Amino acid sequence: MSKKLIFDYIIVGTGPAGAVIAKTLTDDKKTSALLLEAGENNDKDMPIRDSTFALELEEQFSQQYFWQGLGVPLEGLDDRAFEWTTGRLSGGGSSINGEQYVRPTPAVLRKWSQLLGPLWSPKRATLRFKKLENYNGQSDNPRSRGFNGRIDIRQAPKNPTTMAEKLVAAVEQATGYPEILDYNDPRTPLGPFTRWQLYQNRNGSRESSSSAFLSSDIMLPNGQGVGGRKLQVFFKTTALRVLFVNKRAKGVELLKEGKRLRAYARKKVIISAGINSAQLLMLSGIGPAKMVQQAGIPVVFDNPNVGNNLRNHTLNFASFTSNPSDQALPPSDPNALYTGGAFLPDPSGKNPDRRAVQLVGIGTDGMLNIAILFLRPKSRGSIKVQNNDPLKIVLADEGFLSNPDDLESVKNIYKIYIKEIAARLEAIDPFYRLVSPTLDVIDDDAQLEAFIKLHEVDGE
Repeated sequence: MSKKLIFDYIIVGTGPAGAVIAKTLTDDKKTSALLLEAGENNDKDMPIRDSTFALELEEQFSQQYFWQGLGVPLEGLDDRAFEWTTGRLSGGGSSINGEQYVRPTPAVLRKWSQLLGPLWSPKRATLRFKKLENYNGQSDNPRSRGFNGRIDIRQAPKNPTTMAEKLVAAVEQATGYPEILDYNDPRTPLGPFTRWQLYQNRNGSRESSSSAFLSSDIMLPNGQGVGGRKLQVFFKTTALRVLFVNKRAKGVELLKEGKRLRAYARKKVIISAGINSAQLLMLSGIGPAKMVQQAGIPVVFDNPNVGNNLRNHTLNFASFTSNPSDQALPPSDPNALYTGGAFLPDPSGKNPDRRAVQLVGIGTDGMLNIAILFLRPKSRGSIKVQNNDPLKIVLADEGFLSNPDDLESVKNIYKIYIKEIAARLEAIDPFYRLVSPTLDVIDDDAQLEAFIKLHEVDGE
């Protein structure tokens, strides 16, 4: 008879929440925890470690490191569908994302503290960020930065390129917001900047929740905790459903390398599986009762909010020709990834002190592309389980532009910000000319709307 698996805590997912929780709980050497990860530990794989792969990982390595899934066709985008996926490896999404380190602004934290209490106040949250980060960069406000935490943050590049400087100058002139040094400084949440802050070690390699919180001083390669730490990490293990006794979570049914097992928790089961968390809850009987019943799953608790109110930012682009003498990144620092950027308020003038737009400069051969993220969409999507098969892909509807106000906001970004940035950039250097969308498209409302719907990119 196999040994019964019993721990104080069971945690599902090794992403930014799960890895931190597992490490923190087992800092108390009397506390035991089982951490579940469907993928493997790929921290030493070159595509994961080497940051130059960050912007093309999904394109080149979707089969190795990603969950597989496709969203439903979206009515607001002429029935186009987008991939519904994230990292399937140790570190979860933090091991395959674009590495940008962006804290919530004081305005956001004040909203959170109203909902969740004083622990989320700007002052107390900043102290917690300081405790987490090991900052390697330039800042004129050391009171907002930490230098002894487990998460390595690198401000890059140290010497920005001429292309980045021209873009930032154009944004500054076009919007009236002066250039800022540190967008994570609570005093300077708005404005253009030449240097992004990245989840990277000092040498430019990727930092993830896995490399920061499941490192060799925490865990052996086989997932066993070190130094008396009562931690066990199961890799290649998929959580199938939470087990309940009298409506209390008592364990998890799991699939480990082809074998179905059960593990039990004396205290709590913690679901930190990112975009898969809602799916696991519904498979466990927690969700909208009618949908759960129709999927052939016994209802444990009727919660109509599970799987609903999904929100994701939109992602569009503006493309410019560039000066052939200008480089997007310093030759000595390809890990810098980005060529300047900006955080700006809604161009309509609503809430002028709150971030609503993120601009990201991405240089390629002979081109400068500006990624445009609208950060405050009103549109909402949903996910649904199709049946009681835990390995069945969910029906994911991201709902992009389902609220017409979002389309108007994105149009305004082009009409107000991009159009004026294009004029200022071309005045700085005539080699920089807007080619997509062209100015005649921006000036024609119907053409601009069609362009946005055709060129919307999955915001995840």
